[in-house]
Amino acid sequence: MNPETFAALAHDLRLRVFRLLMTKAPHGLPAGQIALRLEVPASTLSTHLAQLERVGLLRSRRERQRIVYAVNAEGTKGLVGFLVNDCCGGQPELCGYGEAKPRKTKPLER
Repeated sequence: MNPETFAALAHDLRLRVFRLLMTKAPHGLPAGQIALRLEVPASTLSTHLAQLERVGLLRSRRERQRIVYAVNAEGTKGLVGFLVNDCCGGQPELCGYGEAKPRKTKPLER
């Protein structure tokens, strides 16, 4: 695991970006939408997006005139795997992570 990964997530805005994009996986959001939702200037956001992409937690793709950012599944799996192995000795149940908890879903609209 790259130690820069933790440094990237240690910044409040980058952590907020990562958390937002986790909720939008696997498709992600355009950079402009991320800036609007987090209420930060696009010029400020671009540096943080680049750092998250550099450490392997995000990926980007161009769609016409916009750049869409999404969580990099492999990088995120690597981070989670490192935490489970380092913290829990490879036994997630020791850290209180047994079975996956069911996700809360919104009722279907009729």
